[in-house]
Amino acid sequence: MNWGYKIMLVYLVFVAGILFFVYKSSRQNEDLVTQDYYGEEIQYQKKIDQTARTNALSDTIVLKMLDGNLVIHFPSEFNKKKIAGDILLYCPSDENKDLRENFSTNDPVYAMKLPVSNKGLYRLKLNWVVDGVTYYYEKKLTL
Repeated sequence: MNWGYKIMLVYLVFVAGILFFVYKSSRQNEDLVTQDYYGEEIQYQKKIDQTARTNALSDTIVLKMLDGNLVIHFPSEFNKKKIAGDILLYCPSDENKDLRENFSTNDPVYAMKLPVSNKGLYRLKLNWVVDGVTYYYEKKLTL
């Protein structure tokens, strides 16, 4: 085998490798963070204001895992007040594992039932309203 054939063989292996990687990358699942990314980006200042109100509370949100439930303890200043909101457990690796639940309670403790099969890293996004004032809390969780 002379040098010409060896150079051609190396070139063909390189091209085959590139084509293989192009094929594999075209089969990769690309979930977007959200379908309306631009619209949510415009509303981001509201989340900043809601987070600032949450940080100004006397206590922090306390999260516990008990018997397959995510238990959320709201600050004590919300005792005997109506708390209404939305819980989103966002799974960055698979949008099919996302969990969303609306809630309304007069108790400062709320429990959300979690499916047994959905294990992994999640981002908790908690929005709630008390007396017309909105609050927002976000935290990474491993279920």
